[in-house]
Parts: sequence; C-alpha cells; structure tokens
Amino acid sequence: MTTSQNKTLVEFCQEQDPVSTLILVALSLASIGVVAIILTWNIYRVKGIQMTIAAGDKTGESYIISEAIKEVVERESNIKITVVETGGTAANLKMLQNGTAQLATAQADVVTEAIENSGRDKTYFRNIAVLYKDIFQLVVKDPKIQQFVQLKGKRIAVQASGGQYKSFLAVAQHYGLKPTDFKITGLDRENQPIKGYDDEAADRDFAENRADAVFRVRTLGNRSISNLVNKDQGILLAIPQADAMKIKNPALESAIIPEGAYQGAPPVPGTNLPTVGVARLLLTTEQVDPTQIQELAQIIYDNRQEIINAIAPKYAEVKPLIASISRPNDTESADVSLHPGALAFYERDKPSFIQSNADPLAFGLTVSLLIFQWIRRLKLWIDRRRKNEADEYLKSAINLMKDEEYQPEQRVKILDETFHKAAEALVFERISQESFRTFNDAYKTTKEAIERDRKIAQAALEQKQRENSAQYIKIVVKLLQYRQNESQELLQQKLNQILEKVVSDLVEEKISQESFRTFIDAYKATRYTIESKDRA
Repeated sequence: MTTSQNKTLVEFCQEQDPVSTLILVALSLASIGVVAIILTWNIYRVKGIQMTIAAGDKTGESYIISEAIKEVVERESNIKITVVETGGTAANLKMLQNGTAQLATAQADVVTEAIENSGRDKTYFRNIAVLYKDIFQLVVKDPKIQQFVQLKGKRIAVQASGGQYKSFLAVAQHYGLKPTDFKITGLDRENQPIKGYDDEAADRDFAENRADAVFRVRTLGNRSISNLVNKDQGILLAIPQADAMKIKNPALESAIIPEGAYQGAPPVPGTNLPTVGVARLLLTTEQVDPTQIQELAQIIYDNRQEIINAIAPKYAEVKPLIASISRPNDTESADVSLHPGALAFYERDKPSFIQSNADPLAFGLTVSLLIFQWIRRLKLWIDRRRKNEADEYLKSAINLMKDEEYQPEQRVKILDETFHKAAEALVFERISQESFRTFNDAYKTTKEAIERDRKIAQAALEQKQRENSAQYIKIVVKLLQYRQNESQELLQQKLNQILEKVVSDLVEEKISQESFRTFIDAYKATRYTIESKDRA
C-alpha cells in the first residue's frame, strides 16, 4: 500500500464521527476473531481429540452403553473414544485420578467415599450426565434366607474391587454387620481382591454352589440376574430401609423390583420387592477441556435414538435405559458439580445479557422473538400431541383401577401392556419424561388398587367356600339321624352322592382344598358311624 493510500485511509477515518469509527474498529476485530475461530476449528478438526472411558465390567449396562456412545460420537465428531473394561466404579475413578482416562461411569453412592479417601478436592471430579438408574439386587440360594441379616456367615459372590462391593458393605453396615461376617468369593485367603474375578466368575460360583448369594448393582431386567433366578434357582431378596440409608448417603433412594420383573408366569419375583436405587453417572475431571465436554454432552443428548440403534439386538434390555440420560440433580450428583462444558450445554438456550439489552441488535432480537414465537407455537402443538397420547395412557391406567368388567389378573395384564406402550412412546419421544413419570405413578397406584381388589375377591371366595363346605358337613351329619327303616346301602348311597357333589365343587373351586379335607374327615366319621350302627 502506498503512502498516498495510507494518508487517504487515515483521512477517511478522521472524517468519521466517533460512533462510526468505533463500529469500524469493532467490525474489524470481529472479522479477525471469526478468522481465528475458523482456523482454530479447522486445526482441531484435523488433529482430532482422543478420549478414554473407563466403563466397568464388559457384561454390565454401562460398558454396553459406552460402546454405543463411542460409535455415535466418532460418527458425529472428530472425537475418538477408547472404551476400557475395568473392575467397577473404584477402578474407574482411579483411572480418572491418574489421568489414564478422561471419562468414567460411576455409581453415585461410591463417588463421595472415593473423594474422601483420595484426599482430592471434591471439585476435581466433574459430572456430565446421569446415564440411568441402577438398583441393588440380592439373589440367594436358600429359600430360608428371607432377610439380609441372615446372610451372616454366608458366602457372597461379588467382585471385591469395585463399587458393587462397597455398596454391599454399606448395606451390611446399615444392618449392623461387618465385612468379617461374610465370606466374599472375590477375596483370596489373604483378603485381597482376586485379579480377574468379575460378574461372570461370581455367577459361576453361585450356579456351582460355591456361593450362597450374589449381590449386584444393575438395572432391572439385567440378563445375568435373569439367568440366576430363572436357570440357577436363585431367589430375589428384598433390601428395605432405603430411606434410612439415605440419611448417611444422600445419593441412595428407594426403589422397587416389580412383581414379574424377570418372569411373568409364575411371576419372578412373586411380589413387589423394596430395594435401594442409585444413579449411574458419566464423570470427567476439571482438567478436560470444556469445549470437548460440551460437544460430547450435546452429541449424547441429541442423538439418543442413534445410541439406541447402536446397541446390539442381543442387548435389547439395555436400549430403554438410553431414555433416562439426563442432567444430574443435586442428589444424583453426590456432591460432584457439573463440568463447565456440560453446564454450558444444558444452559445453552438461556439468553445472554447482550441479547436482551443491546440496542444495535434490536432488529435481530425482534426477528428472533418472532421466530421464537413460531417455534414456541410449534412446540406447544407438538407438546399437546405428546400430552394427548400421554393422557390416553394415564386414562387407561386410571380406568383399570375400578374396572369391574375384567378379573384382577386380566386387569394387571392390560395395565402392563399399557405400561410397555407408554415406555415405547417414551423411547421414541412421543411422550415426555415428565408425562411418563406421571403415568408411572398412576401405574403403581392402579396396580396397588388391583392387588387390593384381588385380595378382597379372594377373601370373599374363601368365605363362600367355607360356607359351602359347612353346608355339606351339616347335610352329612344329618345322615347320622337316619331312621331305622333306612338301609345301610341307601344311606351310603346318599353319602356317596354328597361326596360326588363336593368333589365337583372342589374342581369348580366352589370349595377350597382345606375345606374339602375337613369335609372328608366328616364324611369318614359319618360313614364309620353308619357302618357301626348297622353292625350293631
């Protein structure tokens, strides 16, 4: 550029008013910033980012989901993920601490303890998302074991180096038991964790009678637990008092293993079992770049259907868990705050101060508001449709509460079919999570009402059966007052006719088996009396 041209540019700037000059300078700086961002982004896209996720046992839900997340994230971005099998939450957190992993899945109840034991500031670990909810599941071999405290002195099959073991000890401590009160199959003779001992090894010990119980922190419908209760004669045991345990560990919450969760007919378990629930978190550390975490969180959250599709068909029971991916709340985060990148993603729709107040952007703001109103109306229309579908499921559940057209068993079957339809609608985002939670509350309430109706009907049936049995017994007893001119054969014939009627009523469930046995006693006594009087 020549001196003459330089002077012309300077003179041009001098001729402008201060506001115009300021605008020119701002536009120039903005242009330089845009170019810098583009160059930085291109370098980032070419170089790529490498991340490792510590995902737990390869048969566990968190590992399966991590593999699906890896596939989708690598397809949607330049982030490369390596999924590593580990011994559980404790090993995962250790890998985060020593920097060999940038991401980790973890039980919320184990995280706080790990922070305290490591001496790290609790801001070192950072939360990204809740992947799903785990529950404590205890399977025993001996039907005589009906309470947790009866496990004292028993052999417990559990991996001794992971979060599951820590959760088991926490439950045991709540019931006043110590680690030395059990024989842990995952420990060697020196009480050291056995290397390579995993869930599969624990299942083998249980199946081959080397363990009396298996403790597992897994989701409902877990394939391993299903095999334990359906193939290896295992019995699910309740773990009550979750709300009391929550006092010491706020990350814990009450949960239910529903009747029939692992088999419908006969139901396994045979009734709703109270137990303990806990969130399964996706964690990182404060050292990981917020931009990377924000992109990762957005890909996971916006591509949940793709993650579902990436899960192999043989793990169909894991697919519904993807609908549970959400922003952690204060309880689920177990005192671990959100990573700044994750926070930026979750709060991405909040308007900034400049967007709300800058006069130069008034026109753009007006246009944005118009678009926002259009999108809002579209969203309201979509939400209305979603709500209408959710209301249909809710109405169906409520109607079954007092439906006298069907028997309780039929009502439960229809209710469960409605639940599966609602769950499918949730997975495909035809209804919202909030609507599904409302329906789920109605589902539980209706199921309880049906169970009460069933018990009332059963009590009425048993009362009627007792009355029928008593009537037959009265008829039989009256035969003892037979007249002298009636022969033994005629009386016995009448007695046998009554017996045939009673047997017919037993088959038709008009009398119970217990009432039938009582009648048989009366029948035998009457027959013996008739025969005795005849001989006399």
